[in-house]
Amino acid sequence: MRELLYIGVGGFLGTLTRYSIQLGIPAANVGFPWAVLLINAIGSLFLGWFFTIAVPDKVTPQLRLAIGTGFTGAFTTFSTFTLDIVRLSEGGMWVKTVIYTLVSLLAGLLLCALGIKVGQFMRGKSAQDGVA
Repeated sequence: MRELLYIGVGGFLGTLTRYSIQLGIPAANVGFPWAVLLINAIGSLFLGWFFTIAVPDKVTPQLRLAIGTGFTGAFTTFSTFTLDIVRLSEGGMWVKTVIYTLVSLLAGLLLCALGIKVGQFMRGKSAQDGVA
């Protein structure tokens, strides 16, 4: 039951962080969904890094739940990403739809891989050693 508390606290902070970023960047319904793209890109980089450095002897399972599942799960937003794609396509903005989808996916994959590499470097391991 305590696990839910850790996830909830992390989720609360992740949601507030995402909302703060969305307030500072123009809304998706007036153009390109920059805020969600940025949020998901940052989240991908962070999660790749965090789960590489968050080895059991360094980070408690509770902190892994709070940060990895709670904070990052609430900070990033797949559902808003898909809603943005539908809204763009329904608005006839096909070029923006394709660009947004491809950039989001490629940025997420590349930044997650970069986060893993940075985490491995910080742990003093080569890429051949794998991910924690």
